[in-house]
Order: sequence, then C-alpha cells, then structure tokens
Amino acid sequence: MNRPSSAQSASSLNAARRRRELAELADGTEVDVLVVGLGATGAGAALDAASRGLTVAAVDAHDLAFGTSRWSSKLIHGGLRYLATGQLDVAHESAVERGVLMERTAPHLVRAQPFVLPLTPLVSRGQAALARAGFRAGDLLRASARTSRATLPAPRALSAVETRYLAPALRATGLRGGLLSWDGQLTDDARLVTAIARTAAAHGARVLTRVRALALSGTGALVRDETTGEELRIRARTVINAAGVWAGGLVDDIRLRPSRGTHLVLRSDDLGSLSAGMHIPIPGERNRFVLVLPQGDGRVYVGLTDEPVDGSVPDVPEVPETDIGFLLDVLGSALDVTVGRADVIGAFAGLRPLLDTDGGPGRTADISRKHAVLTSPDGIVTVVGGKLTTYRRMAQDAVDAAVLARGLACGRCRTATVPLVGAAGPRALALLDVPRRLVRRYGAEAPAVHVLGLKDPSLARPVIPGHPVTGAELVWAVRHEGALDESDLLDRRTRIGLVADDRRAAHDAARDALARSA
Repeated sequence: MNRPSSAQSASSLNAARRRRELAELADGTEVDVLVVGLGATGAGAALDAASRGLTVAAVDAHDLAFGTSRWSSKLIHGGLRYLATGQLDVAHESAVERGVLMERTAPHLVRAQPFVLPLTPLVSRGQAALARAGFRAGDLLRASARTSRATLPAPRALSAVETRYLAPALRATGLRGGLLSWDGQLTDDARLVTAIARTAAAHGARVLTRVRALALSGTGALVRDETTGEELRIRARTVINAAGVWAGGLVDDIRLRPSRGTHLVLRSDDLGSLSAGMHIPIPGERNRFVLVLPQGDGRVYVGLTDEPVDGSVPDVPEVPETDIGFLLDVLGSALDVTVGRADVIGAFAGLRPLLDTDGGPGRTADISRKHAVLTSPDGIVTVVGGKLTTYRRMAQDAVDAAVLARGLACGRCRTATVPLVGAAGPRALALLDVPRRLVRRYGAEAPAVHVLGLKDPSLARPVIPGHPVTGAELVWAVRHEGALDESDLLDRRTRIGLVADDRRAAHDAARDALARSA
C-alpha cells in the first residue's frame, strides 16, 4: 500500500477512524459543538468550528452529501438571478462566496464555465436587451466581489456562427446570435462536500457517517449507529442542526417549503460537441432558464425545475414524468436535434430547504434563497435556506450563533482563507505529471491517487467501458474519503450511479475496492 503523507493521514476518513472516534464519544467524551447533517453546510460548520479551535463531532444518518448537496446543478454562481429580483444582498453574497471558492479555498474543484444564451426566435429583442444588461450587471457583481478578470472573463455578444460553434446542436433557423457569459462550475458537488469534511477532520473534527440523530437537546443528542443498531448519547456544549430539508423533524417550530429541482442525464454524443453550457429561456418566463451542463465524462445534465413538494420528505426524491417532459420540451424549443424520452439515461432530483416565512401558497421559485439561522429556546441552532454557493457563509453564521448562545471561547472564523484538501493554485496544478482528469477531481492529491494504479495496473483501468473512473479512485475513496459501502462509492464519491445500467456494471468493482481496503 502506498504510504500516505502526514497531511493525508490527518484528513483521511475511513471505517477504522470512524470506529475509534465513535467509541470515544460513547465513552462520554464531551465536545464543544455537535453538528447534525453532513451536506455542504453541515460539513462547513464542522470545519468552521474546528478551525476556530473548538472540539467538534459531526454526524449524518447516511453519508457525506447524501441529501440536497449531491443533487445540485454543480454551479457556483454569482447571484445574477437574485439581482433580477432585487435581492441585492443575496446576489452580492453569492458573488463573494464564488470568488472565495474559485481563488482561495477550492480552485482545484471550481473552474470558469462559459455559457451561451442563444437568441432564438422565441427570445424577443427586448428580452435579449434585458439579458445583456443582466450579464453586464453580473460582471459588476464580479468586480464588487473582487474576483479577478483572469478568473472570470467578461461577457460578450456572439454572432450566429460563433454561437453554433460553441453549441452545434442549436437550431440555425432564425438564430440571431447569442450572449456569452461565465460562471463557476464544480467538478462535482459531492466531491466538494467530501473535501470540506476531510478538511474539518484534518482540524480535529470527528466526522461520522451512518450515525442517525434520534433526538436533540441543547446539550447533545441521542444517536444510533446505523451499522450496528447501538444507541448512545453524544454530549456537547452546543448543537447545530444542519439537516437541510429534514431540519424541521429535529426541532419544533421550523417550517420549511421544500422545492424540487430536477435534472436529466443525457449522453454527450446526443448534443454534439458542446464547448459551452447553455441557458435556454423558458417560454413565458422572464428570468428563468433551463441549463445544459456538459460534465466532461461523456454525460450532459439538463435542468432544472422549481416545483413545490408537499407531504413527507423522502430520503431520495423521485423524478416525476412531468418534470422530464417539461425539460425535454424546453430543450426541443432551441435544438436542431431531437432528444426524446428514450435518450434520457438518468434523472435526479434534489429538494431545496426553503424557509416558509409566510405560509402562503405562492410559487417556491419566488421564495428568497437567503439563509436563516434560528436559535431555539433550549439553545439548538438551526440553519436553513441558502444554496450550495453560500455554504461557507451559512456555516459561519451558524457557528457564530452557537458560540454566542453558549458563550464559547474561540477564535474568529477563518474559513475564507483555509484551503480545502487538494487545493493548489493553477500553476502548481499544471505542473503535476498525472492525467488532467484526476487533477480536476483531486487537485494536489492527484499523484497519490494515480500512483495506486501505477503500483497495481488492474486499478488503472476504467471500472466500466465508456466512463473514466478507475479502480484506483474507488480504493482511494475507501481508504481516505470515508466510503463505507458500494452506494457511497458509486453514488457519491463518483457519479457512476446516476445511470442505472452503469451502476449495475460497476458494482463488482466497488465491492472489490471495499475488499482491498478491509
């Protein structure tokens, strides 16, 4: 086995570390902060608290990024949509946090992504002028957030020829040109959460998956180890509820209005050679678009919807056929190729944990994405709302509230300057002599992943035809990224599982990776 560096050892999450740290808590060890939920915000709160010098335990009933954090559009966006609705504070916060991720904390995971808004016959000249003004305003947001022009280039108009060069599948008839803009795109949202959680672990946080919170109080929680069924009480001086759409089930008087966002998964070949993502205007809407997002792994995501969800919150949301039909219809309004239901090889939906502030029946698309931090009478801090881009600020505000509620002595938040595991500047990453795909997913740790395949050539091969993930990546996920079973490997550490046929084909490779690391 390749011996990990000391930094890798400190940040490594695996079954052995989980058993050891869970035993410490079962023996009565008290922590300063208990975080419930290990999506982006919960993992971010664990990192924030640990980096201030507080002792931390963070638990999740399932896995890292099991909930909403793995179902996003993979965008780290600058808040342009919020400008259009007058939410200037939310827009500015988004732009600032985008810059933090792209230039300081996760430049290895977030890159500049070009987007084309095609000016089809369905886009009036007035709408085009409004979009053009919006992109210019978005560029002013970039400047106000002090994000470099080298990081995010300027928006500009495109000719019809340039537009079709970037997106050849667009219908040429009536195409007047396009508008080019730039935003941040994650390599993978679940990988971001894994990096946050591992960075928290490197600062001493106990990061424990498969540990379900059964009941919360201001001094800890009753939890159950889902791998054994054993119950234990975790003692803590303060508790942060970051359970997302499930937060209301743990604390009384938290009212949420979940909103479903659906994405389709298509083969890249079905849409030609996309050099850019696309914003396709939704007919009848002034400021809503369907996004076409090339992933670089032979797949394209098309999304997303914004539909209210009533009733109980499922662990994994189902995708209704109405959402699929809607997205295909909008896609068909702009493309020269026919994409039908049979071309949809996968689909996924996430639920946004939006705070219900008025209890009215209005559209969830109109509810503010501003986050909220609420402290219950017994001192439990709950953080809800927001979005993936602003996870760090949400975590900061939640920890600030917890520290204030219990009078904890600690340093100030410093996560705006704490690089996540694998982070390095573009020049340093460019010098790594390993496949570029690994660098985009693992950053400075890419050589350590790559060497697993050099030592054992059977791990250097893709685990299934047509998908680039190798056996080495699966083994790395078990040894260092906290993967405990096949689902962790296929559905979150990699995204093979988004396509059911691919998931079945890769199951044996996942089982082999777990056996190698036992």
